[in-house]
Amino acid sequence: SLFKIMIPIIIAVKILESLGIIQYLGVILEPLMSLVGLPESMGLVWATTVMTSIYGGMVIFVSQAPADLSVAQVTILGGMMLLAHGLPIEVRIAQKAGMSVWFSLLIRVGGGILYGWLLFQIYSIGDWLQQPNQLLWQAKPIIDSSWVEWGVTQLKSLAMIQLIIIILLFFLKILKLIGIEKLLAIILSPILKVLGISKQATTITIVGITLGLAYGGGLLIKEAQQGKLAKKDIFTAIALLSLLHSLIEDTLLILLLGADLSGVLWFRLLFSVVFISLLSWFIFRVDDKNFERILCAKK
Repeated sequence: SLFKIMIPIIIAVKILESLGIIQYLGVILEPLMSLVGLPESMGLVWATTVMTSIYGGMVIFVSQAPADLSVAQVTILGGMMLLAHGLPIEVRIAQKAGMSVWFSLLIRVGGGILYGWLLFQIYSIGDWLQQPNQLLWQAKPIIDSSWVEWGVTQLKSLAMIQLIIIILLFFLKILKLIGIEKLLAIILSPILKVLGISKQATTITIVGITLGLAYGGGLLIKEAQQGKLAKKDIFTAIALLSLLHSLIEDTLLILLLGADLSGVLWFRLLFSVVFISLLSWFIFRVDDKNFERILCAKK
């Protein structure tokens, strides 16, 4: 099912590249990429990730990334990919749980841009992670522009990605067996209380943080339909999951690109906690009528 998403993306990008449209897309996205210290070609990587998945973005990254990217730049891009990916599906999940589409897009896309800009400032001021990035695997440059040569190269890349996914899934099972998920639950529980997420919603939220938005969001949708949790409680939980989900799997995927843990895990945790703390403070001081009118999905 993953390749059903990735193969059409690869073909579409090749067609766009052949027509010269990639160059124009780069020009359109260049101001945004400059804001976060990235070359314009990385705009296509993020746009693909936003519309499809992290896997889709990884495919474009391997084929489009300049050889002189620094670890800091890959970490910035990786952080933005973690905050905003698969939005057609994930925004719909958030909407079903009660969050308006506009606000969901704001915290995912706007949050991703803010996240990238903050990391750019931190790494630039400290002159950190400026060494050249090293990819776990690198697509072979295609000298012959024929579709046959291109197709063979893409098949090799897909085979490598499949191998990496198998290894990753095996590694995730090991982490589960040694109790990493339970340890995360213990660590995160007191943090969720500080964020204003009730005890009843804590378990569901932890499921989403560790396993993914589809799992945690699905449970929150069920709770919302049954009326077991307050709307503000569900809203705060789904907002947190929008920024912080699949904490283990997604982080490992971005690390494969060469990103540093400081920007794709530790800063992501800090950013999410601070952001949701401010959001929680705000929504619990807004009356229910305005809260539902401004921030909630319309029935």
